[in-house]
Amino acid sequence: MCLENANGSLETSLQNTVATVQFGHPASNSFPRELLNRLTAEINSLSRNENVSVIILKSEGAKTFCSGASFDELLKVENEEQGVEFFSGFAHLLNAMRNCSKIIIGRVQGKAVGGGVGIISACDYVFATSKSDIKLSELAIGIGPFVIEPSVSRKIGKTAMTEMTLAAHEWKSADWAFQKGLFSVLCETENLDAEVENFASKLSSYNPEALQEMKKIIWEGTETWESLLFERAAITGKLVLSDFTKSALLQFKK
Repeated sequence: MCLENANGSLETSLQNTVATVQFGHPASNSFPRELLNRLTAEINSLSRNENVSVIILKSEGAKTFCSGASFDELLKVENEEQGVEFFSGFAHLLNAMRNCSKIIIGRVQGKAVGGGVGIISACDYVFATSKSDIKLSELAIGIGPFVIEPSVSRKIGKTAMTEMTLAAHEWKSADWAFQKGLFSVLCETENLDAEVENFASKLSSYNPEALQEMKKIIWEGTETWESLLFERAAITGKLVLSDFTKSALLQFKK
C-alpha cells in the first residue's frame, strides 16, 4: 500500500508477518502534521493486525532519516491553538508507538534532528550506521524538545538528553548515540538492510503472544504519557508564536 501526496509519502509492505513502513518527504524527510497523522494511523492499524508480528520503520533516501517538524508548517502557525494541535501530532505518534502491540525496529540510515530523534527513541530496537548523527536543535529556534523529551530521556538518560538539548547547535555522532543506548546496533551502510531484515525475520519467528507481553514490559511506567505529552505540546504551542522563534525559523529556512 502506498499513500503519496504533497505532504509526503507513506508506504507499507508485508512479507510473512513483518510489516515495513516507509515514510518520506522532499524536505529531508520532515513531518508536516498530515504525514504525522497518517503514520500514527498506520501504526495503530498494524497494532490491530493479527497477521503482523514485527514492524520495521524506515525512511526514504540515504542521507537523512528524519529532520523533525516541518519548518514550513511551523511558520504558518498563527495562534496557540494551531501550535498545540501541530505538536500534538508528535504526541499522538509517540503514544501510538508506545502502545503498539508489535515490536518496532528502527532502520536509521542517516542523520536525525529533533522529532526524528524522538521517533528513533520510541522504537524498541534500532539499527543505524556511522552516518546516523543526531541533534536536538529546538532551543536554537526558541522552543525545546518538550514532547519528545520523555521518550529520549527514557532511552539515553536525563543527563545525555540534557547534554544534547543545551548543545543545540552540536551534532552527536552515531557512536555517541550507540554508547548512550539510542541505537542497538551500528553496522556498515551496505549491510544495514540485510541486518535489519535478518533480525526482523528471527524476531517474527518467536511466539507472537510472548512478543506482545514483552512489549508491555518494555514500556512499563510510561502510562502518564497519555496526558504528559499533550501538556508538553501546550508548552511548545505557546513558544512557537514568539518573535524569537519566528525569526529563527526564517533564518534556518534560508
